[in-house]
Amino acid sequence: MSVSRKMTLLAFLIAFAMVGSYAAQARAHCQIPCGIYDDHARVHQIREDITTIEKAVTGINELAGKTDAQSQQQLIRWVTNKEKHATKIQRTVADYFLTQVVKPADTADKDAYSKYLLKLADHHAVLVAAMKCKQNATMDAVNALKAAVDKLETYYPKSE
Repeated sequence: MSVSRKMTLLAFLIAFAMVGSYAAQARAHCQIPCGIYDDHARVHQIREDITTIEKAVTGINELAGKTDAQSQQQLIRWVTNKEKHATKIQRTVADYFLTQVVKPADTADKDAYSKYLLKLADHHAVLVAAMKCKQNATMDAVNALKAAVDKLETYYPKSE
């Protein structure tokens, strides 16, 4: 294969990867200031992702130590889905809440700025707890993520 064909193929692969990356990011919300937001629905979706992570952790622990091909294949599927849903939570918090919903406060307004920092810390706690779910196959990690989301949900109650 000629150098120019290799470069063309490489450019195509890079462009394809970039388009795929943007498409994955757009799922959290389109990031156009349209004003169509349902924060509580996003929290509800995060809770569904946590349920999937919890089931995956249970499945992983049930299959631990089994060496038959079917068990190994299912173990891989559970790990993959646990990772996928933890990443989905991280993307929702980062791409939706942190970039579109959490608004910075004026540092001169000490009370508002203090509340802003607390809100950032609570969102960050969800990001870290989701990361811990990727790193571990324990219910402790899942429960820490649930607790972080419980706190996050206080900012986004269900609309009536």
